[in-house]
Amino acid sequence: MTAEEIPADKSGEKTENMNGEVNGEKTGDYKSYVSKKYTAIFLGIAVTVAMFLVSISVGSVSIPIPDVISTILGGPGGTSLVERVIWNIRIPQALTAIAAGAGLAVAGVAMQSVLRNPLASPFTLGLSNAAAFGAAVGILIFDAGMTGSNMMDAVVINNPYLTTGMAFILSMLTTVIILAITRIRGATPETMVLAGVAISSLFAAGLMAVQYFVDDTRLASIVFWQFGDVARASWSELGLITLIVIICSLYVFYKRWDYNAVDAGEETAMGLGVNVDRTRIMGMVAASLISAIVVSFLGIIGFVGLVCPHMMRRIVGDDHRFLIPATLVCGSLLLLVADTVARTIIAPHILPVAVLTAFLGAPIFIYIIIKGRRI
Repeated sequence: MTAEEIPADKSGEKTENMNGEVNGEKTGDYKSYVSKKYTAIFLGIAVTVAMFLVSISVGSVSIPIPDVISTILGGPGGTSLVERVIWNIRIPQALTAIAAGAGLAVAGVAMQSVLRNPLASPFTLGLSNAAAFGAAVGILIFDAGMTGSNMMDAVVINNPYLTTGMAFILSMLTTVIILAITRIRGATPETMVLAGVAISSLFAAGLMAVQYFVDDTRLASIVFWQFGDVARASWSELGLITLIVIICSLYVFYKRWDYNAVDAGEETAMGLGVNVDRTRIMGMVAASLISAIVVSFLGIIGFVGLVCPHMMRRIVGDDHRFLIPATLVCGSLLLLVADTVARTIIAPHILPVAVLTAFLGAPIFIYIIIKGRRI
């Protein structure tokens, strides 16, 4: 028996045996069972594409969807101003929301699996506080923050790449520290979570110390940086975020059978030939890399990586063959919807998307708990 033949669902879902039967049923019923999961995934993709067009259409400048489609396909989509708005502002922002949402969601499902903890998220290991502290140090050292002259640019990060670089370095330093601790104490979920909590508290204390001693302009810049917002990314940042998300997501999906085995129990996984410690460490590294690149460029965007895996478990079950792509689609759609609402709810003013993800994510998570679904 291999890892591909173990029961994948812990929640009473159907499982396949070595004879091609599903809980005693024939393969035809299994195909119907699987097709429902694929249908849910492709339906999510279709809704995301539709929401992508809506997101480009709405805003301070309203653009009809036919003009949006025509512009994207290379036809006449309106005036040159409209085309510049679509290609230079709306499309990069919408695609960044899709890429970042997908990455955070995949990181969340990987963390929940390798840590065997339903409350795990991309930021469980302290990456968000580490990145915030790194950005604060960058703003302090390089004097990267300044105040603007109106409400639209009240705070400006005038050296974004140095600030982003410091945030990324501190995020990955957190990962290196946890890897060192796991090498000493073993790659158990308890060790990784406790190390993450300790490191998160350490960087939170450092961030508070920096905020206490800096002047008002730098303090405003530090607080502003922490507001997660996909509008910060241009085409170049979008390309880098997308590249990292694709590579790490493909790796996570490649290890889907190992995650199924780990969910069935460590002894079962080891009996099937899975190196549990290596799977856990590499899953953590992949999730950390996604989280670090997203947070460094966009700021802290919470709840996407925590809520999306639980939402998709209710629809496609715990089998990572379906859970990983379904969660990826859900993360893209959730962050895209949140960004669209953030741009329009109090127009012409724009809310940071992290505010909306918290407002959307918290009620959804509470609803899942109240419904009594085992998470």
